[in-house]
Amino acid sequence: MGSEYRPGVQEDFDRLYEETYPRLFGTLVTILRDRAAAEDCVQEAYLRAFRAWSRWKPEAPAEAWIHRIAINVAVSYRRREKLRLATALLRRPQVETPGPDALGDPELLAELRALPPKQSAALVLRHLHGYSNREIALALGVPERTIASRLAAARAKLQSRLGGRQETGTLPAHGVPSER
Repeated sequence: MGSEYRPGVQEDFDRLYEETYPRLFGTLVTILRDRAAAEDCVQEAYLRAFRAWSRWKPEAPAEAWIHRIAINVAVSYRRREKLRLATALLRRPQVETPGPDALGDPELLAELRALPPKQSAALVLRHLHGYSNREIALALGVPERTIASRLAAARAKLQSRLGGRQETGTLPAHGVPSER
């Protein structure tokens, strides 16, 4: 760049915008993989930068400063999108709304409550509410493999605690089936 910018000077900010917009937009398209979202985030970044322009310190390159602001905006956007997706998944209409009584077995319910909360949540979302591992992973903000591990650990604990009850037929068929 090599251009000198002066904090708080409108013309210098306009020049910064013109000189950095294409690279900044390209960076956010790469990060977000969505041109419309990148455009929104770039505009938000320039708005935030403009509001803070009088406080910018020339010791730091203006181009790096605006990139940092834009990347922070993009990261926040991705967080909000994950939260929006998780909320949509959790609010999606159910064919039926099972409650704790849907498990049918007080002992099974007690064992579910005894599991670590993350394992119990994965198990309930998967087998009681019917979410896929991918949907659960997106909703909880963890990798899909983490959900598979939590489900396997929860099943193993329940099977060891409840013993051979499946063979007697007292464990409901929809309780804790394997994905295999």
